[in-house]
Amino acid sequence: MQKSKGFVSAVVMVLTLAMVACASTRTQKSAGEQVDDSVTTGRVKAALIADPVTKAHQIDVETFKGTVQLNGFVDTSASKERASEVAKSTKGVTAVRNNLTVKTTERSGETVVDDSAITAKVKTALAGDPRTKAHQINIETREGVVQLSGFVDNSEAKSTAEDLARAVDNVKSVDNELDVKK
Repeated sequence: MQKSKGFVSAVVMVLTLAMVACASTRTQKSAGEQVDDSVTTGRVKAALIADPVTKAHQIDVETFKGTVQLNGFVDTSASKERASEVAKSTKGVTAVRNNLTVKTTERSGETVVDDSAITAKVKTALAGDPRTKAHQINIETREGVVQLSGFVDNSEAKSTAEDLARAVDNVKSVDNELDVKK
């Protein structure tokens, strides 16, 4: 009988630790929330692809605990507005943050290359700073304007990312659309 009590205690302890390890915190999702958010992101992307107004390839979708961020640069205000409508009507979405920026001017090949170089430099700067978790931050650049988006752990990571991006050569401005996880 004594051995079975010890075994039961050990099983209870292992199950308790497993539940604690799978529980969500303010800045981290549980395994179930991670799956739910991945499914929600996929649903929003599929709905954007199916919509005739939106150009899904221009829109980055991020989801954290049901809150969807729409990020990037689109051609028209109609596309920006429609993207919000599509996302809001998607199953699993609890809130939408539309960070899309309307850019109607055509870019030259040289501008595209310059923007790609700026994006790479900003990514390198973020990866080299321990206060930012570069994998949490999406970076898009258009005509020297850097857009930072995604979900970060705290306000220090948000402000540090902006400061690092501003310090990169040829950055005209930074549009900091990072959300602090709640």
